[in-house]
Amino acid sequence: MTAATDATEATEAQVRQLSDEDVARLDAWWRANNYLTIGQIYLQGNPLLRRPLEPDDIKPRLLGHWGTSPGLSFVYAHVSRLIKLTGQQAIYLTGPGHGGPALVAAGYLEGAYSEIYPDVSLDEAGMLRLFRQFSSPGGIPSHVSVTTPGSIHEGGELGYVLVHAFGSVMDNPDLLSIAVVGDGEAETGPLEGSWKGVSFLNPARDGAVLPILHLNGAKIAGPTVLARKDPAEVRSLLEGHGYEVIEVEGADLPGMHHRFAAALADAWGKIRAIQRSARGGDWDGARPRWPMIVLRSPKGWTGPEQVDGVQMTGTWRSHQVPLAGVKDNPEHLALLEQWLRSYRPEELFDGAGAPVEQVRALAPDGDLRMSASPHANGGVLTRDLDIPDFRKYAVDVTAAGASRAESTRKLGELLRDVYSANPDRFRLFCPDETNSNRLGAVFEVSGRAFAERVTDADVAIGRDGRVMEVLSEHNCHGWLEGYTLTGRHGMFATYEAFAMVSASQTVQHGKWLQEAKRLPWRAKVPSLNVLLTSTAWRNDHNGFSHQGPGLIQVVLTQRGDVARVYLPPDANCLLSVADHCLRSRSYINLIVIDKQPQLQWLSMDEAVEHCAAGAGVWEWAGTDDGTTDPDIVLACAGDVVTMETVAAARILRERLPKFRVRVVNVVDLMGLIRPKDHPHGMSATRFTELFTDTVDVVFAFHGYPGAVHQLVHGRPDADRFRVRGFVEEGTTTTPFDMTVRNRVSRYHLVMDAINNAKRLPRGAADLKAWCERKLAEHETYVIEHLEDMPDVRDWSLGDWAERG
Repeated sequence: MTAATDATEATEAQVRQLSDEDVARLDAWWRANNYLTIGQIYLQGNPLLRRPLEPDDIKPRLLGHWGTSPGLSFVYAHVSRLIKLTGQQAIYLTGPGHGGPALVAAGYLEGAYSEIYPDVSLDEAGMLRLFRQFSSPGGIPSHVSVTTPGSIHEGGELGYVLVHAFGSVMDNPDLLSIAVVGDGEAETGPLEGSWKGVSFLNPARDGAVLPILHLNGAKIAGPTVLARKDPAEVRSLLEGHGYEVIEVEGADLPGMHHRFAAALADAWGKIRAIQRSARGGDWDGARPRWPMIVLRSPKGWTGPEQVDGVQMTGTWRSHQVPLAGVKDNPEHLALLEQWLRSYRPEELFDGAGAPVEQVRALAPDGDLRMSASPHANGGVLTRDLDIPDFRKYAVDVTAAGASRAESTRKLGELLRDVYSANPDRFRLFCPDETNSNRLGAVFEVSGRAFAERVTDADVAIGRDGRVMEVLSEHNCHGWLEGYTLTGRHGMFATYEAFAMVSASQTVQHGKWLQEAKRLPWRAKVPSLNVLLTSTAWRNDHNGFSHQGPGLIQVVLTQRGDVARVYLPPDANCLLSVADHCLRSRSYINLIVIDKQPQLQWLSMDEAVEHCAAGAGVWEWAGTDDGTTDPDIVLACAGDVVTMETVAAARILRERLPKFRVRVVNVVDLMGLIRPKDHPHGMSATRFTELFTDTVDVVFAFHGYPGAVHQLVHGRPDADRFRVRGFVEEGTTTTPFDMTVRNRVSRYHLVMDAINNAKRLPRGAADLKAWCERKLAEHETYVIEHLEDMPDVRDWSLGDWAERG
């Protein structure tokens, strides 16, 4: 037995055994936390009960959630003691997000809250401010929100505590993430799918997650499934996920303190043993059986047992505000005062209102306090990525639209070398689609992470892999969130349609980033980079279920200081955009481009200039000489619709040579917004240079047409924009037929140009009739030949004269 082993076992024994003084400290801290929790829910005056409670001491609106809070603070107290004894770095994530007052109270007792918010001082005046601000106008939310020191997980939308916890410990070997799973949260689909995080951890390189399933029996208005199951069934379920289950149950004190201390010591000791083995060369590579705790305690523990003769503690009635009529009901007011005084606040806070030494003594020192952990303010730990020069991965474009390439394959080569240069702070997260999305070059330097059994048939997979593939958008998205919020960088790549599976997570993360920007103490974190490929327009073979560009619309609705949407038309633009996104901080960067071979338009120098501008006129594609306004503007945003737009412009050039056409390509979608509404919004002068103020614009868009109308609102004569895009017309068909069904094909764009131009040269009517014939020819051809017409399928600018 090594000295390190001896030391760990000795410390584990210290954590396990509680002296009378330990129990007294735990009890005092827990009582203080419960008192502060209730004060936040109810009080706007008389914070220390220096006189009897009066109706005016009660808030006009009683908001908050009591039921889960005492269990959360009970666990917090014990983990704080563990940290103080062991020096373990830990953060605390709460699935029951409405337990906000308990975690705010914990940060206050540790002193970190007052360090960040000096007005909420450790005295009677600060306590009153703490109470009044909770869930009040101008105050803080009822969740464990971004304003809560020590938090990386709000929990308002349930289901993500474990994915955030697992993401936080990847490539973070010294961190222990305590993840309290509420039994209501355990009923959600994302949470049920996230237990499998242990199948992807490498104990030699990663930290550890300690899940604590908190079964207190009830949700808002009824029982929870797992709390009503036979404990043996619950244990079997969790053991099937791969955990060693440690159970603690009861409400008796001090017995519960002793039992939970032993359980926590047991769990911590097992975690340390797993890590010690893996890091010391004794690991056989098999997936460890990581510990977890099932804690069964009453809902509303230590609260009013009954109210008006109705049972409260241990039932759903204690979920929110057990005493709802306090301001107007003298009996309820008296019961609230009795409840508050049951914690004996005069023993917990001194004459000035500060926590007494017995309470303060439980807290670890400095950054070891969970409310002060730098891991929960990951921007302070973030190191810039070492990114190779993206220009060296360029596609050689000697002539626009003359050659094809798989654009995302070039991105895969860049990401491969980002992996190599950053072995401890970059990961790709992808739902079993890395190769499918043409990003497989990363497997040249890293396999897929996998801690389960590996067979001879497996390729690029094993315990040392760092490419994260699991067939769950929720897991991939959540892991990346936890990874970036604790200071590392990454990208989530998925099929476009199925990004909607985790779209709500994108929204919630955007809200977090938006609120964090308002807090000077929150350091900026690496951006959440989302790559959508296998897009609606090229999922012709998979059919309607795979055809949906909805995430663009979702991200567009988010605040301008957070949201970014990029639609690079080719590989070199994609490389330029990706480099920018990987270097950015505290944004949601949405990049949309297909994986299939596509025409390449710009040289690398041209692409860099074009992406920096966000949009530009492609003079080579149109017939606009720039001296006067064109007859029509053909605009485009998105790879497939860009090809259709350029093809439409070429048709007009060849068949109506005197018709002046300007082609505008947009990469940065946010540039269309007015600058007062988004920091990327182009100036009025620049907008006019591109789109004029009066000429009609036929806009071919990758997503839903309404998005462009939303973006150009407030621009000069916005009604002149005629937008074509995805209108939910899809099936299993051909690539070009997708554009035809949604009326964004080159022929539809030509007809739109003719229909909307104010000046038409001779021959326009004949050209329109020709387009109609081509569409009819297409419809017949695809049914007979099961593929697109050759002059469409093989079209490029290089051979247009020959095929025209």
